[in-house]
Amino acid sequence: MNIIQKAIEHGKGILRLAPTWVPRSFCVPGRRIKLHPDDYYVLGGERGGIDERWLSSTTPAKNGPLTGEHEGLSFIVYDDGKNTHKALLRDAVDMLKGELIGTRLWNEYQSWPMYSKFFDNMGPLPHHIHHNDEKAALIDQKGKPEAYYFPPQLNNHGGDFPYTFMGIAPGTSKDEIKTCLANFTKGDNKITNYSQAYRLEPGTGWDVPPGLLHAPGSLCTYEPQKASDVFAMYQSLVNEAIIPEELLWNGTPKDKIGDLDELLDVIDWDLNLDPNMMKNRFMAPLPVKEMSEMLEEGYIEKWICYKSRAFSAKELTILPEQTVTIYDNAAYGLIVMQGRGKMGVWDIETPALIRYDQLTNDEFFVSEKAAIAGVQITNHSTTDPIVILKHFGPDNPDLKIDF
Repeated sequence: MNIIQKAIEHGKGILRLAPTWVPRSFCVPGRRIKLHPDDYYVLGGERGGIDERWLSSTTPAKNGPLTGEHEGLSFIVYDDGKNTHKALLRDAVDMLKGELIGTRLWNEYQSWPMYSKFFDNMGPLPHHIHHNDEKAALIDQKGKPEAYYFPPQLNNHGGDFPYTFMGIAPGTSKDEIKTCLANFTKGDNKITNYSQAYRLEPGTGWDVPPGLLHAPGSLCTYEPQKASDVFAMYQSLVNEAIIPEELLWNGTPKDKIGDLDELLDVIDWDLNLDPNMMKNRFMAPLPVKEMSEMLEEGYIEKWICYKSRAFSAKELTILPEQTVTIYDNAAYGLIVMQGRGKMGVWDIETPALIRYDQLTNDEFFVSEKAAIAGVQITNHSTTDPIVILKHFGPDNPDLKIDF
């Protein structure tokens, strides 16, 4: 049997994953994703600092000509007692198909159609946009809805600017935004003069559909998203750093580069000018069922990302000294945020510090079959809860929230 088949059998439907670190040349790491201080620039200064950890990813990072061969891709890990073997999660999906992600997702997508990440920047990102399916298809990519959740465990400080600009202020004209884009190479194009910023609160989140301009703030962010890495930067100066013009045209077909109207056409104007932005895009956690019922069973589970059909996410807390069985009707990836214990056949624990090439016991992928059968989790601590973030693919059958 090959590594993938051995891994799925050994884990009884749950795969162990290795950490996947991704640098960004235009970012300064916030140093909250547990990477060792000596390793944030381990790939070299020209690659930039590592400020992202990708989770359950079958999506390669688009980081320019210096991008590594497997950058952004998750590896499964199988230890046979003598040697440790690795294989791409993408290859496991291709091989196991519906056995891993479920026949519903495999028949529709023939792939795992989402991933999540930790984004950890010391300062804010530029006001930028993700293309919808129609625009992304022009460069042979997929559109990218995403969502934010700000885990308390990774936000011991707020960074330089814990506020996110979202959309375009009502009353702004297309010509005003076009002028900002025309001024991209002239220093500060001042596009955020036409936006509104919202203070970010740990333990809450935001929904970010494609076509919505947003300038993420400096909280460390858990980001479930569609399996795509398409974007364009519309702000030319952020935190006193100049953004290269090539990033303005990133995602634009070659024959349209220089056409400002094409950039304007990427913007979903109804989304951006929404006067009820907070009401429609903000997400406070919602219990999956009655709190009293969950507490009696020894756990708390909440929806944390629930306004997109392309993905969803939950936060699961196992109370100290409790053993629970958690049932889901869809495959999911997970990351352990706090605590230690046992999950199925696996020991799980939250590392305090991780070297760049180090393996961990904090990230896993649960097959649909295992999720439906139920995943047993035991908290070994007498004082500390286990906290797990779980990211699901499209149209989660358990998500009954209507927005």
